[in-house]
Amino acid sequence: MTKPLVFFDEMLGPDGEVRPAYKDYDAVVAGVDKAELLKKSAEAERFFRKKGITFNVYGDTDADERLIPFDIVPRIISAREWKKIQRGIEQRVKALNAFLHDIYHRREIIRAGHVPASLIDNNEAFLPQMIGVDPPGGIYTHIVGTDLVRTGPDEFYVLEDNARTPSGVSYMLENRETMLRMFPELFSRVGVENVSDYPMMLRQSLAASAPPACTGKPTIAILTPGVHNSAYYEHAFLADQMGVELVEGGDLRIVDGRVAMRTTCGFQPIDVLYRRVDDDFLDPLTFNPESMLGVPGIFDIYRAGGITITNAPGTGIADDKALYSYMPDIIKFYTGQEPILKNVQTWRCADKDSLAYVLDNLAQLVVKEVHGSGGYGMLVGPAASRAEIKAFRAKLIANPRNYIAQPTLALSTVPVLTKAGLAPRHVDLRPFVLVSSKSISVVPGGLTRVAMTEGSLVVNSSQGGGTKDTWVLTDE
Repeated sequence: MTKPLVFFDEMLGPDGEVRPAYKDYDAVVAGVDKAELLKKSAEAERFFRKKGITFNVYGDTDADERLIPFDIVPRIISAREWKKIQRGIEQRVKALNAFLHDIYHRREIIRAGHVPASLIDNNEAFLPQMIGVDPPGGIYTHIVGTDLVRTGPDEFYVLEDNARTPSGVSYMLENRETMLRMFPELFSRVGVENVSDYPMMLRQSLAASAPPACTGKPTIAILTPGVHNSAYYEHAFLADQMGVELVEGGDLRIVDGRVAMRTTCGFQPIDVLYRRVDDDFLDPLTFNPESMLGVPGIFDIYRAGGITITNAPGTGIADDKALYSYMPDIIKFYTGQEPILKNVQTWRCADKDSLAYVLDNLAQLVVKEVHGSGGYGMLVGPAASRAEIKAFRAKLIANPRNYIAQPTLALSTVPVLTKAGLAPRHVDLRPFVLVSSKSISVVPGGLTRVAMTEGSLVVNSSQGGGTKDTWVLTDE
């Protein structure tokens, strides 16, 4: 018989006492009338709607654009807890960059037997065109979003790595701005680490990754697939905040051996391109010949050192959920250290014995596509109907290599504001990391995603989840 999950409440202890991280917050908010809080919540929603803080939903015929639900109760993390998270993420990002360099060069980790060659060579995210290519500064993944879950007082697990084109940082910044507008008095009473300088940090990190062809102040641009992309709001937001150009493939061309963008003064060379376009669409001459989103010839310029593309082509293999299960070995191999942050136990369904176990325990497991994202194509066994489990079983048997399985985790809860008052809801956390050849910077906080439905463990915005501001305290 399966044991019921016990959920860790981040604000309240078992005795109902407010935990230390929330004491200062509670001292201010406890005296505020519930009606006033609900009024502020409605005001925050109007602010989001006025600013157009939305995301697009693929395949939704009823509403192509949605407002992400925002909860006004912050998620609070102590300085001590954050230090462990920060050290663990820095360690993980170092290992990921070393791993990416290795698999496109000497492949020492494969020769040492820690990662099977088939997992790399047969992976759709592995780009043979990147073999032997050295990105400027040796950095492959300049912007990383690491998804974390919490299960206890000092128990943080990495759920997955987002090393290709992590999204959500604009919502982190807008959440903080909204809270500053709604509750300025809170920030005068509670010491909270700043996140609003992220755009400046991002610009500095991108500039530090300029290619050898850059001889002056780097010119930076963001490449977007266009207004119909689910994260277009974020692309436009970051371009505006950094003071750089937002471009589409049609705005760019190769001029005199450089990638250049159209301006009122003619075509101007670009040094660093922060691309939000997937590898396959980046260059129709090298990858998908049908692509209208990229720039013909950009990969040859990149390979010759004429432009920095962030994140580098081929980094998507680090997001592979089957490869994720090897991360403890990857970290040890490249850093010589034990992982600071734990991995979630993972069964690779490509393995015959693992598949048998998963098929026998579908009702207790979470099953995901190896290249899936956004909560699509997954099964949450405990919340699924018999018909859904039966249908998913058929998918697994037909294509086991496409899936991994993990235990259903007891995701921690934090309070959200409902019409009836505060109520616990499950959350995860995506801290954002900026990497250059000079430094690794973990933004103190990140995007907390929250399951707005009672009992739900699915926090993705595409599946009805919301967000909340994340506070990292400046001291204990």
